[in-house]
Amino acid sequence: MPGSRGVHDGMTETACDVLVIGAGFGGLGAALALAERGARVVVCEALRYPGGCASTFERGGRKFEAGATLFSGLGEGQVFAQWLGRHGLSVEVDWLDPVVEVRSPGLRLPVCRDRAAFVASLCALPGAPEAELRAFFARQGRVAETLWALFDDPALLPPLGAGALLRHLGRAGRYAELLPLMGRSLGAALGRAGLGAFAPLRTYLDGLCQITVQCRADEAEAPFAMATMDYYWRGTGHVRGGVGALAWAMVEAVRRAGGEVRMASRVKGLARDGEGWRAETRSGVIRARHVVANLLPQDVRALLGAPLGALPRVDALANEVESGWGAAMLYLVARAPEGAGDEPVHLELVADHEAPFIEGNHVFVSISGAEDEGRAPEGHRTITTSTHVPLSTLRQQPKTESAAYVASVQARMRATIDALAPEWAAGVVEVMTASPRTFQRFTGRAGGAVGGIPRRAGLGHYLGAWPRAVMPGLWMVGDSVFPGQSTLATAVGGQRTAAQILRALDMAVP
Repeated sequence: MPGSRGVHDGMTETACDVLVIGAGFGGLGAALALAERGARVVVCEALRYPGGCASTFERGGRKFEAGATLFSGLGEGQVFAQWLGRHGLSVEVDWLDPVVEVRSPGLRLPVCRDRAAFVASLCALPGAPEAELRAFFARQGRVAETLWALFDDPALLPPLGAGALLRHLGRAGRYAELLPLMGRSLGAALGRAGLGAFAPLRTYLDGLCQITVQCRADEAEAPFAMATMDYYWRGTGHVRGGVGALAWAMVEAVRRAGGEVRMASRVKGLARDGEGWRAETRSGVIRARHVVANLLPQDVRALLGAPLGALPRVDALANEVESGWGAAMLYLVARAPEGAGDEPVHLELVADHEAPFIEGNHVFVSISGAEDEGRAPEGHRTITTSTHVPLSTLRQQPKTESAAYVASVQARMRATIDALAPEWAAGVVEVMTASPRTFQRFTGRAGGAVGGIPRRAGLGHYLGAWPRAVMPGLWMVGDSVFPGQSTLATAVGGQRTAAQILRALDMAVP
């Protein structure tokens, strides 16, 4: 356990092996992996609840998801299930079927839990090129199987031991199929497969890519995008009670492993202290040999008080984040429509499939289930809806114009919901709006940025595909660094970063 002693002015000083800043899933994944191996770990979270962008917050007696609403990696033998099982914790998961329904004018496309059944439903659509669809999904399935294996068995991700290298050599034939796709877009792969003009597939993939790799199919790096096409079939479910239930379970797992987690304990400053680090927090001074920052690069730079140019890698990551997105949100309470089932509902709505999938044209809607107790009044559901807005647009506008812009986006969101989910729109009784600035307050992320770095086509994404310290003993985890987006990816990235730190601490590495 971390050691504490009194210091002047009633503050305390704590010494530990590793300070983790931020209880998002990257930070929690790192903290749990470290604590399980005996490292003295302290986690400091500025908010009163964990999860970061994947958290559940309460306003006015209602509970909403801050951002992320569906989780992968929850299936038997997968990472989250393994962690919870080892520490005797349980999280209830609703295994929905369909997982999501895509709706656009003239299109209702349920994404069912069975991959083959989903492909068959695409093939049954009017004008569907069945042979081309089946051939493309066969190839996509092989790519996804190759890449998802890295998350099912994170020891195959860097840092690599001798055993992992030998296993990679045995998989060389599988990796060969990735080479022609690297540096190319998913849109180009669709074109070569004869599917560029099949609108239902393009609508589905543009929406999925915008959510997962943060750009449309024509821009998305093909191997990344083809892997994320399996997202709904990789242990993805609805966490009963809200995604925050999983975050709190991870906090409890860290504590049971011997780590310390301090909520509402903002880290106010970070500086080198001999060969380690000194952090000023609301609860006192923490001295640590290593620091894991589950923060955006902009926030790391601010915490260090580093000027532009002092940390080139952090600056470069910050610029890439700023090329991405914020989120405009509508948090709704609605009466459940007549005939609605008890299960949660997730809808992806696209008003115009030929327009950019942003700014209210593309809206993701997550509706709580009847058994999500304590989230809404009897007979009602809470609904989290979100759309992407370009951070570059927000930066270029004065505050007064920015507020009007976000309001116009939210109005378009309402119009999209009214048109494509009228059964839920008709029952709305409460509306709470949120802009990227609000999202920044909910999550502590600079500018309200969501989703990390867009994975646009290019070989640069592979150059940083391993955990690296940004300064001696200072590590970053989260969706802007290795291995990228999704809650599962950030948690696994935290785990693998922990493996690097354990080596530096001369502790056993998993």
